[in-house]
Amino acid sequence: MTDPRAGINDLTTKARIRNAALDLYAEQGEDRVSMRTVAAAAGVAVGLVQHHFKTKDGLRDAVERLIVDYHAQAIAQVPDDGSPGDVAAARDAAVRAMLETHPTVVNYLRRALLDPKGNGGRLLTRLTELTRVEIARLRGAGLASTSRPESAQVIGLMVRQVGHLFLQPMVDAMWEQLTEPGTPPEGKPELSVTIRDPSPRPA
Repeated sequence: MTDPRAGINDLTTKARIRNAALDLYAEQGEDRVSMRTVAAAAGVAVGLVQHHFKTKDGLRDAVERLIVDYHAQAIAQVPDDGSPGDVAAARDAAVRAMLETHPTVVNYLRRALLDPKGNGGRLLTRLTELTRVEIARLRGAGLASTSRPESAQVIGLMVRQVGHLFLQPMVDAMWEQLTEPGTPPEGKPELSVTIRDPSPRPA
């Protein structure tokens, strides 16, 4: 998968500033990072940050669009071959592999999605819309069930793909507390996050 932040557009000053902001926001949280700090990390004057993004809201918006691009590219690389279950599993695996490869994305998601309205961002809205569009496409192609509400499918998929981001650190911490040092990781309980659909199943 092509890294969305490493393409030809990222040779530009604007992209370097955005990438620096993502790294800093993921590590420290947006509220602790000034535009001047972002400028220093990108190696530019703060006036250039203001020129390209106007405000911190504009800079956050660019960072969130980059995060969505990571997800979109991970999903796009999965072919629509196989059963609906095979396609769903492959898409989940692609997103999981992307997150494992890009810890900065994971850290930003943890900060932004645990309090989706706290910083005024629209990341959850954008990721939900990306998922809704993909679910609609899969339903139209016969690769996703049409017997369940689309909304339930979207929520279930989102929770399945990113829910472990919030619970896995807790599982890891408890495992370290309850086991002897050097215990093989094969015995660690596997985390599985699902959403129960309360709608009646067709007979």
